Formats: sequence, structure tokens, C-alpha cells
Amino acid sequence: MAAHGAVLSAVTALLLAAGCSGSFHPPIPSAPCQEDPGALLEDVSSATTVVGTGTPASCTGAAFVAAVEGGGVVTFDCGPDPVTIVVPRTARIFNDRGPRVVIDGGGKVTLSGGGVTRILYMNTCDPALVWTTDHCNDQDTPQLTVQNVTFVDGNATGLAPEGAGGAIFARGGRFKAVNARFFRNVCDPTGPDVGGGAIRVFDQWHGLPAYVVGSTFGATGGDGNSCSNGGALSSIGVSWTILNSVFVGNSAIGTGANPARAGTPGGGSGGAVYGDGNGYTVALCGVSMTGNTAREGGGAVFYVSNDRSGHLWIGGSTLSGNPSAGFETPGYPGIFYEGAGPPIVRGSTLAP
Repeated sequence: MAAHGAVLSAVTALLLAAGCSGSFHPPIPSAPCQEDPGALLEDVSSATTVVGTGTPASCTGAAFVAAVEGGGVVTFDCGPDPVTIVVPRTARIFNDRGPRVVIDGGGKVTLSGGGVTRILYMNTCDPALVWTTDHCNDQDTPQLTVQNVTFVDGNATGLAPEGAGGAIFARGGRFKAVNARFFRNVCDPTGPDVGGGAIRVFDQWHGLPAYVVGSTFGATGGDGNSCSNGGALSSIGVSWTILNSVFVGNSAIGTGANPARAGTPGGGSGGAVYGDGNGYTVALCGVSMTGNTAREGGGAVFYVSNDRSGHLWIGGSTLSGNPSAGFETPGYPGIFYEGAGPPIVRGSTLAP
């Protein structure tokens, strides 16, 4: 994915400050926390569509949805002050209108689902969005980036597919969030395989990671994200590289775990992050997780590699005060883990 070279030194400095240089990484493929152009801001100097004509009133939800569905690079001109745009319906990423789709809020735009709808939807295997290959579960486009933007009050409850991904559902291609914020987004409250109050991701091209960089998920005072599993992030078989990000007050609110215990609807694991599948890596570097909760396992992170081939890697991070009401891995407070060997923890604090 194209990168903003000007921010490379700044990202490198942050990684070094977190103790995550190229020489400080686990012995696994595609080592996390290295200087990685894929984790940088996208160049938006040549916008495809500018939403608004300089005033808040010109930045409508309908204009935003139309811009996204047209594809390409979307920026905003809503005046000098912050603005909240309520979407009238979910903005869809069409698979034949990329290859690069970038939504850049310039640090001033908040996108709201109004508490009733998911905000953004990408799915390479949805024929309504145009099939562009015969291998929809492994294709390199669209490449979706959301950056310098806030997502609030997204709601995927009862929506297809799965009632997952309260703010964003992204299947296929590539996904990245940089300098983004997510508050009060929700998805289905029960179910063993439902997740992602803020973001749900599937089928990244060639197993490459989804990126979350310099982003914030939740806050104290009821501004966290919630879902049955993965209050903030959820995926199956997807690797994550999560850098210099904050997770506060997110919650996994299902009951019964996965597979669901008899007499329960299932769910309740991964207060901040939920990962399941085979042969994938979740890497946290320079990450802070506090006050996230799970009714079952992993108040901070739930990680299961079913064939025990995957890795959880934590570097330069602090995970504290993330209670697991049901179960967690001894010696790793806030974490439930089943993978290749123990979790790899470097220069980090894990505390009850």
C-alpha cells in the first residue's frame, strides 16, 4: 500500500521509544514492530472526491456515502472546526472501484452511525459489491485505509454478515487504520463467533497483517466499544500488527465462551482484542490496554491458534486492569492464549 514517506522517521522514533527496533523482535516470520512502510499514512494529496465545500452543512452523510461508493481517495472540506457526520446508511466499498480506497478525516471529522447502523462495509465475497476475481477470499484489492478520522455510535446488531463490525466490517483485500479513534460502537451482544465492536476483519491478502497504528479504542465513562467477543477488534485467521495504540473500557459481553457451553448463547471473550484461527500472528508494540473486560476469557486479549501454529507477541506495552471474569492463562493477567509455545513478551508490563 502506498505510504507517506514523510512520516517514516516519526513512526520509527515511536517504535524505538517502545523498545521495538528491527533488532528487537521474535523469531517468527514477518517480525512485528520493524520499520514497515505498510503501517504509514496514505498520501491523500490528490483526492478523488472532496466531501463538502467549506461549511459544516455541506458535509452531509449522503455526500460521504456517495464519495466512498465512488472509490479512490476521499477527503473533507467542512470548515475550520471539528464536525460530526451522521451516515444515513452504511457506506459500501465496491470491489471494482479501487484499487486504493482511503478515507482521511484530516483530524476534524467524526463519522457516526447514529446508534443504528454500521458505518463502513467492505466484502470482496459479496456479489452485490461486484466480484472481481475467482478467489474472493484471497485478493489484493481493495486496499482500504481509514486515517485521521473518528468513528462513533456504529451499530451492526442484527446486520449481515454476522452482526459483526459495529463501525467497520472488512473482508478481503487489505485493511489499515492510522490515527483513528473509535467510541461506543457495538455489534451483536451474544454468539460464539460474533465479534468486533469497532472492527471485524477477514481474509487479508496472502495472510498479510491488518494494521492498527496510533489509534484509540474507547475511553472511560462509557465510551468503550462492545460486542459478544472482541470489544474493539475481532477476526478469524487474520494477523494483526497493532502499534502505539490505546484500548480503554472495551468489553466482550457475551456469555458461554466458544464453543458455547450448554444452555448459553456463547461469546464473552477478548475485551479488547479477539483472535481465532490457524497460523496467524497478533503483535502489540507500544500498546496500552486498561479497563477492558470479558465475561469469559481474556479481558485484554483472547488468542487461540487452533492448530497451535500461531504467535502472540507483546513488546514495549502495558496491559493492566483488564479482568477476565471466566478464565485466563496463568501468569499472563488479562490474556487467554493457546498458540505455538508461550506468548512472547518483551519489555512489557502485564498486571491484574
